[in-house]
Parts: sequence; C-alpha cells; structure tokens
Amino acid sequence: MNEVIIGIDAGTSVIKAVAFDLAGRQLADAAVRNVYEQRADGGAEQDMAATWQRCVETLVALQAELPDLKDHVVALAVTGQGDGTWLIDAHGEPCGAALLWLDGRAGQRVDDFRRTAADLERYARSGTGLAACQQGPQLWWLEEHRPDQLARAAHAMHCKDWLYLKLTGEVATDPSEGVFSFGNFRTRDYDETVIEALGLSHHRHRLPRLVDGTAEHAALTRAAAAATGLPAGLPIVLASIDVVCNAIGAGLRGGSREALPIGTGCSILGSTGMHMRHAPSAEAVTLDPERAGYTVCLPLPGEYAQMQSNLACTINIDWLLELAAELIGQIGGRTPTHAELIARLDGWVRAAPVASLLYHPYISEAGERGPFIDQNARAAFIGLHSRHRFADLARAVVEGLCLAARDCYEAMGGLSGEVRLTGGAARSEALVATLAAVLEAPVRGSRREEAGAAGAAMMAAVSIGAVRDMPAGIDGWVTPWLGEVVAPDAALSERYRPHFARYRQARRALQPVWAERDQSAIAGLVQ
Repeated sequence: MNEVIIGIDAGTSVIKAVAFDLAGRQLADAAVRNVYEQRADGGAEQDMAATWQRCVETLVALQAELPDLKDHVVALAVTGQGDGTWLIDAHGEPCGAALLWLDGRAGQRVDDFRRTAADLERYARSGTGLAACQQGPQLWWLEEHRPDQLARAAHAMHCKDWLYLKLTGEVATDPSEGVFSFGNFRTRDYDETVIEALGLSHHRHRLPRLVDGTAEHAALTRAAAAATGLPAGLPIVLASIDVVCNAIGAGLRGGSREALPIGTGCSILGSTGMHMRHAPSAEAVTLDPERAGYTVCLPLPGEYAQMQSNLACTINIDWLLELAAELIGQIGGRTPTHAELIARLDGWVRAAPVASLLYHPYISEAGERGPFIDQNARAAFIGLHSRHRFADLARAVVEGLCLAARDCYEAMGGLSGEVRLTGGAARSEALVATLAAVLEAPVRGSRREEAGAAGAAMMAAVSIGAVRDMPAGIDGWVTPWLGEVVAPDAALSERYRPHFARYRQARRALQPVWAERDQSAIAGLVQ
C-alpha cells in the first residue's frame, strides 16, 4: 500500500471516513450512523461526546477495511455539518448538547432582526443572510433559555471544530465557517462591526481563531491516537465546511488546466439542496436584495462560493414515495421498499406531461432559507385536477426541485457556465435532464461517491506538501472523475421558462398565506 490520506466527513446522520492515495483514488471507506434529537419546540440537538465516539468508531472501522492503514497514513482531514453551536468549557469538555443547523428556535428573533438597520450593515459586510440555523441567533436563544450552559462556555464551535479539538487539543475554526457567521468576506476575517451589530460583542472571546487548513496543520495527540489506533503525531487538517469540500470535490472550481467562467455552479442534491456559484474575487460576488444565502470563503486565496440552500431537496421525493408505500400497505398489498420505488421514479417522470402541475418543495417544518428566508413556508401543489395521477405528482415534485434550484441561482446573479452535480439525486437521469432544461445550462455530474471527504483530503494533501496547491490538486483529484455533460433540451427549456415565472410569482403571493396559517396554528395550540 502507498501513502494514504484519510478524509472524515461528519454529517448530521452519518459520519464517514474515506481513505485516498496521493493521486486521489479512493481505497476504502467506512460509515457509522450518527443520532440527533428533534424536539417538540423546534429544537434539534446532538450529543457531543457521542459524536466524537462515533467518529472514533468510524476510524476503527476504516482500519478493519485497510489493515495496514496505520503504517501508511500520512495525514487526516476533518470536515462536517455546518452552522449550529457546539459549546465547550475551559477544560475542552461539552457544556451540553450541541444545537444543530436544523434547530429553528431562534426563528422569530431572526425575523424581527432582519427588519432592522443593523442587519443591513451586517449583511453588507458578511454577504450572508441571517437564519435561525446560524451560531449568532443560536447564541441569542441560549442567552434567553439556557444562560447557565452559555456561562460555562469558553468557546463556541462547530461540529468539525469539535472533532478537530478531540483529535489535536487545538481550539480553532476555519474561514469558510467563521467568516459567514461573524466576519467580512472581503477581509476573510472576523469583523467587529458585524459582531456588534448582532449584539454579541460580549461573546467575542468565545470565538475560536481562524485556521487555513491548506497552510497549517496540528498533530494527533497521544490520547486520540490511543482511541483511534492511528499514530501519534499524525498531521491533522481542519478542512472547510462540508458543503465547500463537496463543491471543491465535485468540480465547482477548475484546476490549473481548466479555466471555468465566472458563474460556474455546483448543486449538491441531497436531503437539502445546496446551490453554489463560483466567484473568483470579492468583486465578483453578487449580493442578494432579499438578504438570503451565504458568501463562503473557498480554500483558495481570494475566491468564494456564493451559496443558496433549499432546506428540503430529496426529502420531498422521500415524502412522496413513503406516502405511496403507506397507501399500498394499507390496502393489503406488499409494501414496496424505498429502493424499489426510487427505481421507478424516472419512469413516472418520463410518463407524465411537462409542466402540468406547479409544486413548491418547501416541505421542511423549518420553512425555507434560500433564496428567501421564511420559517412559515410550506409545500404545495398548484393546478391539480381530476385527471392527474401519481406520475404527474412525481414529475411535479422533480420539476419543483429544479425550479427551486433556478430560483437560487437567479438570486446569486445567474449562471454563465455549466453546473457540476453531486448528491444522491444526481443519479436520476430524468432529474438531471430536467435540471439542465430548467437552468438552461449544461449539467455535469461527478463519479465520486464521497466528494466531501475527497475535498477535505485534498486540502490535507496540499497542507503536508504532497500536492503543490489546490488548483493542482483539482487537476488530479477532481477533473478525471467528472462525468459526461448533459446539455439542456432547447424545447424543454422553452416550456420551463414561463413555468419558472409562475413558480416565483406563486411563492411570493403565498407568503402572507403561510404567515396567516402559522398564526392560526399557534392560536389553535393555545386554545
């Protein structure tokens, strides 16, 4: 076995560890389920100690796949779920359960703050819309509801930062995460005006230092080595946030031999829909009048990913297919598995007429955060009649996901290049073809199954000097794994253009209806 780099991708529900050789070829992988708690009050929390233990289990499992790994590993990089608040005390111990990006309990405070002049100032510097999932609003909530827990905290971290601490003993975060929460994207550093605008200057001392993982790394401690079975002193890299590592791994940014135009996109089609647009400089960033989305530092000097995120992407498909399975089971048939129904999805989509129904995919109970922020947003079919059948619903859901993606890209200034794809839904040929037509842009998937871990490991390869720089890493680790280009069907694009206009008109018209519905629901609970 040649030299190996490990990439850890600590997701909300699964922690993965993937081994790569120095040319970017995947050698083995392991995964362990992670667990979180969704609370009745809209909270979402995760046990910090258990998350670390599951990370350890994943690394042990990877060594079972590659028995000689300990003798050949030369670096390890860690990425993970973004946003949220992971508090530690002065001894490096958890102050309680972590608040996750799914936590919506600060939603009303966010809605109120977004109406203030302070938020205008904050957004102009950070380039990031405020949402309940972010650390700033979650610190507000903790101040009000768990002041004792917050008072014990020495540092406010994120998931990957917590794992990096357990591996190295170092307290740090990285620019991709720290800057969009509390910084200025132009300086790529914390910004005191932003922190003051949020009313959080008294927590400034709790913010970790910012670390560029491509330029520095720490060493695996003896305690972490004993727990994981990896060699003490192993270089450990704090990589960028998971969506950035996924985007880099899937080809958002070209390498040294591939010059991509400004506005090249990348969509991660998973449970959530992450849509990113490459900006090679601060001047190329397009700020959104609705103050939604993120401006995220890439692990390349002066480069950024503009990001808009649909809270629910494939969750919409899961809901539709689970509903079908439940109905079949209730009438006495054999309940089909989710995999069986997924295998039929493309057939249903192709069998139904184009743009027959309009579907807004806001099925998350937390509402929507991109390209608009509304915790009351809800999913809906528009235009149903008695001749519509299940295939029509399936096509409308797939079209809705693609229309939501275009809504996000339009808010970031539009597209001028192709869109690179990753995530589970990218395996659906019907969805990819629909997306190309709706976006009116060529779409190209990645054959990598673990783009996030690959992006993190590539940063480690640069950090230890195994690869010259990130563009050279992309040449070897990303470009060879890109799939075939799917060009947009001009006739389909013609059909979808007015359909998208109706989609956006309807979602704007429905916002006061969502707000009234939410107030009615609250009144009903009080009664």
